Amino acid sequence: MSDHPTNFKGDIIAAITSAIESKIAGSKAEVTGGGGHYTIAVTSAAFAGLGRVDAQRLVYSAIAHLMAGDGAPVHAVDTLRTIVP
Repeated sequence: MSDHPTNFKGDIIAAITSAIESKIAGSKAEVTGGGGHYTIAVTSAAFAGLGRVDAQRLVYSAIAHLMAGDGAPVHAVDTLRTIVP
């Protein structure tokens, strides 16, 4: 895990989790990591019928605001799993 400078105030893992679960209806997100690098697993029926890339795009769109700019709290998503329940 690297050290990534950010100007974000608060719990980054909670912010990622909340952003995903509020954008993707009925989803459950599990987020681990720190230092700008995170591992995310999201379970949602919304992924049914979607290809892997399209499912991952849904997740990335939910956290795009946390990845924008030089001082963004999320520098990289090292692993992203999308799971259909």
